[in-house]
Amino acid sequence: MAINIVAQNKKARHDYEILEKFEAGIVLSGAEVKALRAKRTNLSDAFCRFIKGELYLMNAHIAHLETANKYFTPDTRAPRKLLLHKKELEKLYVKVHKDGLTIVPLMIYFNERNYAKVSIAIAKGKKLHDKRADMKAKTLDREAKTAMKNRSY
Repeated sequence: MAINIVAQNKKARHDYEILEKFEAGIVLSGAEVKALRAKRTNLSDAFCRFIKGELYLMNAHIAHLETANKYFTPDTRAPRKLLLHKKELEKLYVKVHKDGLTIVPLMIYFNERNYAKVSIAIAKGKKLHDKRADMKAKTLDREAKTAMKNRSY
């Protein structure tokens, strides 16, 4: 059984150079898990931040479902705690505060055991010329593939 991807952060791969990836659990309420299963989430502006020694997912939008409790609507962009081992947290903390790197969420998914997980990465911001070089390389690669595909024998 493969993983079930709920949301991806395509903007992160464009804006950052991914150095190292981690898998983290996420603390959610029942209605939020239902919203994730319905794929009612968005990671485009999300980021991770340390608050009192714990890592939180900030600004990730998880919509409120109409089928959930009508009288209690939680904040859709509330900070959500990420669950990592202590050594992983210490490693991330050092990378962020000493090396000046960033932690970005890449995707939210359900793993084989049906637990909601967040794939996060240590990333370094790209400069404008790096983004242009990546776009140029992708264009050249795409043109080469179409040329090979359309080549007749």
